Order: sequence, then structure tokens, then C-alpha cells
Amino acid sequence: MKLGTAESAPGELATGWFDVTDLPTGTPERLPVLIAEGDKDGPTLWITASIHGNEVTALATAQDVMQENLESKIRGTVVCLPNLNPAGLRQTSRTSYYHGDDPNRYFPDPDADGSRPPRVQELIDGRIYDAFEDSADALVDLHTAQVGSIPFVIRDRVLYGSERNEAEANELADELERVVDAYDFPVINEYAAEEYVEQNLQRSTAGSALNNAGIPAFTVELGGFEVVEEDTRAKGVVGLLNVMRELDMLPGDPKPTGLSAPVDFPVKRAVHPHTDTAGIVRHRVEAGDTFEEGDVLADIVTPHGESKATVESDHDGYVVGRYHGVSAYENDPLASLAVRDDGDLVVPREQK
Repeated sequence: MKLGTAESAPGELATGWFDVTDLPTGTPERLPVLIAEGDKDGPTLWITASIHGNEVTALATAQDVMQENLESKIRGTVVCLPNLNPAGLRQTSRTSYYHGDDPNRYFPDPDADGSRPPRVQELIDGRIYDAFEDSADALVDLHTAQVGSIPFVIRDRVLYGSERNEAEANELADELERVVDAYDFPVINEYAAEEYVEQNLQRSTAGSALNNAGIPAFTVELGGFEVVEEDTRAKGVVGLLNVMRELDMLPGDPKPTGLSAPVDFPVKRAVHPHTDTAGIVRHRVEAGDTFEEGDVLADIVTPHGESKATVESDHDGYVVGRYHGVSAYENDPLASLAVRDDGDLVVPREQK
């Protein structure tokens, strides 16, 4: 296996760099690469991490799983890019300083037409995509979520239409479910198809791998950001090894991580609730707490601490994480939730 300057051989762990663009200062922007190749042929698993530069538990998890002497244990190959956003990492920033928006929304989408030439982040994402499209049998993309967030897995809905028919989408969804379940984190389904496309999530790392390249791919959220959460990092490594076991790259059955969902019904991601009243947010719930429709999740108070409003939930579910800060303007979201999901996991993509 060869990627950039990293070139592996059977039974070896190779390291190197993948140049993705040139900087104005005269040096290349390069991504670290690790490749563990087993002595026997088998699947190729890609692990990517930290496309948001301040999501450092993701970075540490990707680094540490590659220190497990995989090259002497696995059948097949593991390709790891532990940091997809060195510009963000330098500044401990979610975004890069190329153009300041989300770098995880620029991966290829055949249905996304544009009249302008691609900017540098789109070129970088396209070069990463080209590398895993050619070689990956499965892909796990590592992230972190909100302040104090619980760890979880995001399972994207599989879209059919321009890229695949419904039968092919169902087959891909079955492959995805197998590796998602093996990771053994609480599973939260992605937004419904219309919102999914509105948010350009089919152009995220995992979304593009799944819905454009047809590779079973999913996103792992490893707690909060900007500091490494060691307990979550250790569980994240177990999850990655579980995926290798499920793919028959490692012997044995997946091992429990000790994490479980707070509810027993299917859930999807929701940015909710929103406040109609500006003020100071005082949350009544924290990550992992369950709630029912009509429960008060937060109070809005004045700068003097006097009550202005209460904010209720329109759903049943549990809290994933609370949003950073306490100042709220009209219609601001307050939390990231997992709410009851009765929708299908294989859905047609709506064409605009």
C-alpha cells in the first residue's frame, strides 16, 4: 500500500506524509499517514480523524490504535490519517484558516454543481476522497462533539437515486449496520434526508464515502473538544479494534466498550430546543439525561437572574451535549439531542 511518502510491506508499519496542497510560504500542506499491513491479504480499513482541528480526542484515538502492533496481528491493511486539518490543529480551531468555514463539507458530490472553480479546501477534500475511494472497504471518521458530550456513533441514512437503486442502497445499509453495531457505542441516526442534504452532510468525510463512493462509513463522536478525554479515547480504540474483528481482520468477536444508550428506542440527531427569548441560558439537563415531550430543558433569565421564559422539548429522547456558552439570541439552539426516530434508514434523495 502506498499513500504519499508512506509505503507499506507485509508485516510492516509505515509512516509518511500525504501532500494535499502548497502553502504560500513555499512548503507543502501535508497530512500524517500511518499504514499497518498484515502478512495476509484482507480488507482495507481507513481511519480518518480531526478534520476539525480542535477535536483532539479523535486525533489521539487514531494515533493510539496504530500503536497496537496491528501489522503483526491483522489480515489486510489499516490506513490511518490522524489529522485531516493541520491548519486547524495549529490554532486549536475547528475550522482552517483557508476560508474559515467547515472543512467537512467539501468532499465530492456528483449532484453538487457549482459555477465557480473549487477553493483550496474542496481540492484538499477531493484528493483525500480519491485516495480512499480507490482502496477502502470500510471507513471510520473520528470526531468530538459538544461540551461534556457523551460518546456516540452517527449512522448516516443511505440515499438512493442518482448513485444507486433502492436494492443496492439496502445492501449497503446492511453492511453499514454490521460495522456500526460492532463499534459498540450508542447509535444516533443522522438527520432526515431533506435536512441531511440541506446541511451538505453527504459532502462530509463519512457521508461522501458512504453515499457517493458506496463504502460502509460512519462517524464516531468521542466526547468533548480541545482536551483529550482519556477514558473516551481508550473506549474509542476498543471500538476501532471491534470493527477490525467484524471485518475478519482480527480474530475473535467484538468486545464490549461498556457504553449504552439511555433509551431503548431508535433516535436521530436534533439541534433542539430553540429559544424564542433572548437572555442567559440556565440548563436543567446535562449530557445523558433523558426527557419526554413537554419537559422543560432550560430556563432563560435576565442579566440580573430573573426568570424570562422556560424552554420545553417537543420530543422524547436524551441529551447528547449542551452548546458552548450561555448567551442566547432569539431562535438560538441550546443543545444537541437524540430524539425518537420513526423514519427509514434507506431513503430517496430529493432532487432540487
